[in-house]
Amino acid sequence: MSNHHGEPQHRLRKELPAEVPAAEAPQAPGDTPEPEPGLTGRQRLAKGLWPPRVTRAQLIVALLLFGLGFGLAVQVASNSDSDSALRGARQEDLVRILDELDDRTQRLEDEKQGLEKQRDELENSSDQAEEARRQTVEKERQLGILAGTVAAQGPGITMTIEDTKGTVESDMLLDAIQELRAAGAEAIQVNDVRVVARTYLTESGKTVSVDGNKITAPYRFKVIGKPADLEPALNIPGGVVQTLEKEQATVVVERSDKIVVDALRAAEQPDYARSSSQ
Repeated sequence: MSNHHGEPQHRLRKELPAEVPAAEAPQAPGDTPEPEPGLTGRQRLAKGLWPPRVTRAQLIVALLLFGLGFGLAVQVASNSDSDSALRGARQEDLVRILDELDDRTQRLEDEKQGLEKQRDELENSSDQAEEARRQTVEKERQLGILAGTVAAQGPGITMTIEDTKGTVESDMLLDAIQELRAAGAEAIQVNDVRVVARTYLTESGKTVSVDGNKITAPYRFKVIGKPADLEPALNIPGGVVQTLEKEQATVVVERSDKIVVDALRAAEQPDYARSSSQ
């Protein structure tokens, strides 16, 4: 009887699997991991900070900030380069530049007063028709000087550029013309060519041309205007004279009470523009 009951118990015990040790319970999201044994607080802090965990958004923001900083640095460097000539100038040069700016302002004020005077003369003249004709003739003379169709004379300067090395280029001469215009030049002649509003300079090899007319060194500028404004404009630090001298050219600027600009330009008839009074 014992054998009959003992055999099923023995078979049941063999069919059951062996006991498996219980798995560790998963850690809840909010639980704090236990610190590793043997690590100090500083070591645990360093292990938590390195290697850094950078997200994609943080990387994009860092790149944008780097680009912005680089652009600002380039802009500051560019402004510093453009102002370096004035920062390195002597006190006397800075005072002269300020005087030149004051003179330009005064010229504009004088021109304004002249136009107001013309208006008052037209309004108050007893013979307005005759006054209008007189002003028309005067205006025609002034426009003829600007257009280069009539000769002109008056105070001004001459500038002679000797170029024995052949290093003076057309853009340098154009810079000189622009600087003289900005300083109040009313008539300019380069060698035998009258400079007007539409004047352009080109070069082919070592040959410089003004409005298609070839000119050769020495380049001689005859300029009518206020000498006290024209000469300093050419001699400012980093200006025309210094630039030409860096190219081993010799520049001589002389003031004169009488400059004659007698190179003439043919009057051009416009192809399309007509007076609005016609």
